[in-house]
Amino acid sequence: MTWLIPVVVVVVLIALAAWYGLVVLREYERGVVFRAGRLRPVYEPGLRFLIPLVDRMERVDLRVVTLTIPPQEVITKDNVPARVNAVVLFRVTDPSSAIMAVENYAVATSQIAQTTLRSLLGRADLDTLLAHREDLNADLRAIIESQTRAWGVEVRVVEIKDVEIPESMQRAMAREAEAERERRAKVINARGELQASEELRQAAEELSKSPASLQLRYLQTLLELGADQNSTVVFPLPVDIITPFLQAARGAGGR
Repeated sequence: MTWLIPVVVVVVLIALAAWYGLVVLREYERGVVFRAGRLRPVYEPGLRFLIPLVDRMERVDLRVVTLTIPPQEVITKDNVPARVNAVVLFRVTDPSSAIMAVENYAVATSQIAQTTLRSLLGRADLDTLLAHREDLNADLRAIIESQTRAWGVEVRVVEIKDVEIPESMQRAMAREAEAERERRAKVINARGELQASEELRQAAEELSKSPASLQLRYLQTLLELGADQNSTVVFPLPVDIITPFLQAARGAGGR
C-alpha cells in the first residue's frame, strides 16, 4: 500500500493541473500568453493548456467595441459654448500590441477620443459643427486612428451624436433663419414683379402694332366682367370714335 500514496498524489496534481491549466478560447477571442514573463505566440481559438504558476494569459476580444464619449464642454472657433458627445466603434487587430504597447487599450482609446473631440471642435465654428458633421467625423476618425494604430486598435467609425447650445443662441439662430426666409421671399417677389412687368411690356408692344387687337382686348375684358351681374362696368371709349358725333352735334346746334 505504500505505492498508493505517490500514485494518489500524482493523480491529484494532474487533476489540478488540468483544472487550472486547461482554458477554452472562443472564436472571437485570442490569448496573449506570458510564460515566466516572456511573451509567447498568440493562442488561437480552441482548447489550450497553460502551465500552472508559470503561464499567464490575457484574453483579447476581437469584436467591434462601442465606446460612448461622455458630453464634452467645447468652445467653438466663433466663441460659442457647446456640449458635444460622440460614439466610437473600434476593434483590436493586433492582440499582442494591444497588451504590450498600452496598459488598457479601451481606456486609452476613450481618453484619446475625448481630447481629440475637444481639440478639433475648438477649431471649427458653429455653422461647420451643425452642417458639416460628416467632414468632422472623418477628421476625428483619422486623428484618433493615427494614435491607436500603434496599439493594434483600428477605429471603424466616429460619429458626433448630439450638439447642445445655449437657449439664447438657439433663439438668435431662429431669428436669423426667419430673417433669411423673409429676405428670400422678398427677392422672389421682386423677381416675379420684374418678370411680370417684362411680359406686360411685350404684350403692350404687340397690341400697339394693331389697334383692332386693342379693341378685341376691350371686348374680352367686358365679357369677363359681365359674368358677374351685380358689377358696374365703366368702359373706356376711344376719343377718335366719338369725335364725329361731337362735331355733328355742334353743327346742328349752330344752325
